[in-house]
Amino acid sequence: MRAGLCSTFCRELREPLPGTAVVAAGWVVVEQPGPWGAKAPTQSHLDPAFGGSFDDKCKKADVRFGLIRSPGRHADNPERAHQVFVASTTPGRSWLLGGRVADPSELDVLDLDAVARGDRTAVAASLPALAPVDEPIVLVCTNGKRDGCCAVLGRPLVAGLAERAPGRVWEANHLGGHRFAPTATYLPAGTMHGHLTVDTAVEVLAAADRGETVLTGLRGRSSWTKRGQAAEVAVRELIGELSLDALRVIGEGADTVTVQHVDGRSWSVPVTSAPADPPRPDSCGKEPFAMSILQAGTPVSGAVR
Repeated sequence: MRAGLCSTFCRELREPLPGTAVVAAGWVVVEQPGPWGAKAPTQSHLDPAFGGSFDDKCKKADVRFGLIRSPGRHADNPERAHQVFVASTTPGRSWLLGGRVADPSELDVLDLDAVARGDRTAVAASLPALAPVDEPIVLVCTNGKRDGCCAVLGRPLVAGLAERAPGRVWEANHLGGHRFAPTATYLPAGTMHGHLTVDTAVEVLAAADRGETVLTGLRGRSSWTKRGQAAEVAVRELIGELSLDALRVIGEGADTVTVQHVDGRSWSVPVTSAPADPPRPDSCGKEPFAMSILQAGTPVSGAVR
């Protein structure tokens, strides 16, 4: 681990990972080879007018938009079709669609509201190039223009994963949480893990194939708010629950979050937020500051519903 990287500070300070995942009901990623800038949708070989407007549309629909590249060399071939993946992360009805488009601007017809509500039929009807993808995929943040940790730590992870899970691993331009690098998102579940090793990343992918997750390095599931993510992980750790769809966040109060199991059990989880002590950088090259850090307390069992 290199000194001076934001991820080094994060590891040394043992910053909790739960509650740090992206919040999004769905994901849309499109392959765009070539160089990426810090804001890749408008700083890459993707048409910047389309990239900026589509990114805005996705945000309004509670959908995460990003660029992906296949592992290895990134030379851009304008004649080559672009791989697209669309995912709904909603527990109980998560799904993954994939296909190829001649030009990323074809995504403009995608029904983003249907993506957010998990309506696979409507999404496929809006972009007929899409078809079901049976195996989960992994997105690993590697964009060094966004953060040095993502390049230094993410690219070796991609290389190792690509050898052990060929065709299922993609470089991603931005997943949030640079200080947790190497960090990855698993679709369609939308679970995010940080401080990954190749072995752990492969373990998480194998678990995803079984409809499960791995607690080591789990940042949360993008379906939930950040407080919901912290609470859900706390319940998982308490009862050892690995099934992806076993838990739901069903309520949030000022100080607690309610998590329910599909078997009817429920828990009230205290979730607090406090300034980081000591202050730390949230990205390489930035000044340390007292960022807000979530902490989930011990879940309290409630009535069976």
